[in-house]
Amino acid sequence: MDRLRAMDVKFLKGVGPKRAELLASELDIHTCYDLLCYYPSHYVDRSRYYTISSFTHEMPSVQVQGRFVRFSMHGEGAKTRLVGLFSDGTGTMEVVWFKRLKWIKDAYRTDLDYVLFGKPMEFSGRWSMVHPEIEDPYTAESSVGLRGVYSLTEKLRNRGITSRTLHQLIQGLLRAYATEIHDPLPPDLVRGMHMMTKYDALLTVHNPPDNDRLVRARNRLKFEELLMLQLNILNYARRRSLSILGHRFTQVGHYFNTFYRDCMPFELTGAQKRVIKEVRADMNTGRQMNRLLQGDVGSGKTLVALMCMLIALDNGTQACLMAPTEILATQHYETIAAMVAPIGINVKLLTGSTPKKQRDVIHSQLLDGSLHILIGTHAVIEDVVRFRNLGFVVIDEQHRFGVAQRGRMWKKNTLPPHILVMTATPIPRTLAMTVYGDLDVSVIDELPPGRKPVVTLLRYENHRMDVYQAMARQLREGRQVYVVFPLIRENENVDMKSLEEGYEQICEVFRDWRVAYVHGQMKPAEKDAQMNLFASHEADILVATTVIEVGVNVPNATTMIIENAERFGLSQLHQLRGRVGRGEGQSYCVLMTKSKISTETRSRLEIMTSTTDGFVVAEADLKMRGPGDLEGTMQSGMPIELRIASLTSDGRIIKLARDVAQSILDADPDLSMPQHVLLRKEMEALFAKAADWGMIS
Repeated sequence: MDRLRAMDVKFLKGVGPKRAELLASELDIHTCYDLLCYYPSHYVDRSRYYTISSFTHEMPSVQVQGRFVRFSMHGEGAKTRLVGLFSDGTGTMEVVWFKRLKWIKDAYRTDLDYVLFGKPMEFSGRWSMVHPEIEDPYTAESSVGLRGVYSLTEKLRNRGITSRTLHQLIQGLLRAYATEIHDPLPPDLVRGMHMMTKYDALLTVHNPPDNDRLVRARNRLKFEELLMLQLNILNYARRRSLSILGHRFTQVGHYFNTFYRDCMPFELTGAQKRVIKEVRADMNTGRQMNRLLQGDVGSGKTLVALMCMLIALDNGTQACLMAPTEILATQHYETIAAMVAPIGINVKLLTGSTPKKQRDVIHSQLLDGSLHILIGTHAVIEDVVRFRNLGFVVIDEQHRFGVAQRGRMWKKNTLPPHILVMTATPIPRTLAMTVYGDLDVSVIDELPPGRKPVVTLLRYENHRMDVYQAMARQLREGRQVYVVFPLIRENENVDMKSLEEGYEQICEVFRDWRVAYVHGQMKPAEKDAQMNLFASHEADILVATTVIEVGVNVPNATTMIIENAERFGLSQLHQLRGRVGRGEGQSYCVLMTKSKISTETRSRLEIMTSTTDGFVVAEADLKMRGPGDLEGTMQSGMPIELRIASLTSDGRIIKLARDVAQSILDADPDLSMPQHVLLRKEMEALFAKAADWGMIS
């Protein structure tokens, strides 16, 4: 593969400098290897013909055979288009071109049969195809059955590069360089798992004879891609566990025991106790801990984190908690400082708005060791913030921090502190095995006693007055209400309710109650002032955007109204729902939506009404929307881009790849055995440019 990786695609027959430049800028294809790994986005059955009279709006790209009746030019200047009237004997359709008009007009005649392949569309009662593929029926590849369709940009199509062009280039590449395509997987593994060879899989995925062989080829390529990823992740984890020393915390002493005996706000759940034991075991190994703590909203992650910090204090070190927003950091500070005040623990808050006088005190106390726990925002990673002996770091809602930012916490001590990263965003298992595959994972899967599940209701616009009456009942009982909008102000291009419009309406309807509002474009001081009005119950209703999605804790708030709920992802709806149900009273989340929504949208929203389990919601969201931001934000990017495998639907292959990777590294940690030489070379080539984020957290 080395030669194909090094060979500029412009040297491939049929490409040349101009096409190579287009392929690079539009599809990120620079080398022959890139082209070989540019897989079809989907496949169509080219052995089947359709008739114009059978066209429907739901059809994908189809092929039809017939003749052009006439050609005519329409429009002027840049708006000129060529229209061909095409008949197959059952009906007629217009074929429209906007580019390369003279070439097309000279290329096709009215007395010959052609096969057209494209997506039928209806305009003003007439069927049409825009820029279809056109072939001679006697030389057409319609007899091949399945044909791959490659994703293209408009610029490529306008320059005459079609899906068929890519197909022909790749076929030529496969023929000319067959001997250069070596299989990186060990022969025994390929035979033992009854897999295709690498060459056969590539040949089949680009030119499938039938669906069964296509499935086998795709699974082979998916497995290889995921195996490389898992080998890389597990290798990082092994290197870190073997090479990076950490504090050894052997004592559970005064601070932990006194807090547990005298200050516990409520009895720990079984899940909380299990996680604390897992963290304690990690901290006693002499290796740096890197552990992910997943826990649904309200599951008690903060209490677990505090008790782990107390173990660090009992062993003579300091602790730090970093949160992504000032509101969340302040909330953590107020909660933790109040809980540990009776046992004499010094806790301070450091944010961007901390006055210089207070900062100076914090810096001084950190250096002399009298400050036990520092809680703050990004301000805690500034170079000027130095600890005497930092032993334990908690990073809350960690996906909101860049990996490099988190890595700066390592430099706060000669011996790296133990790292506990927390998230209230439930992560589906397949993602956890890849995005967080090099971290140990703990899960709090129980709610504290006394918490009642939030009742979630789906309501339509014509139910609005009923919803307002239910809000009023909660307000009369002394409870508080959130109302969330997707937009700050009205946008004529988007059919959604805005906060500005909604705030006026809420003030009008609920004129006997106090209304506050908050959104992301407000200045921090103004935002905090409005939030504090709601938190102190000086305001009864908080009208907000999703700025309240994380870190707002008002136990007296029992109702959450989410406007245009259809415009939010399930995981985001679940995060918003987590702002209520934090007290002992019964809480409600009302999903407001338009009366006319699609069946798919209704089914998606009904998932929210059927479960309060964040992991069930996250799995459903992943299946419906794909990994999307989850892949990108949770670890600030995957080590490699997945070209064919899917974290959404390939869970079984991910698990298999992880098991095989584990067994390979158990037998040959350095991949130095003869059968693993090509495997190691492939990994080195794939991950040559990947940053070593696995050595951070």
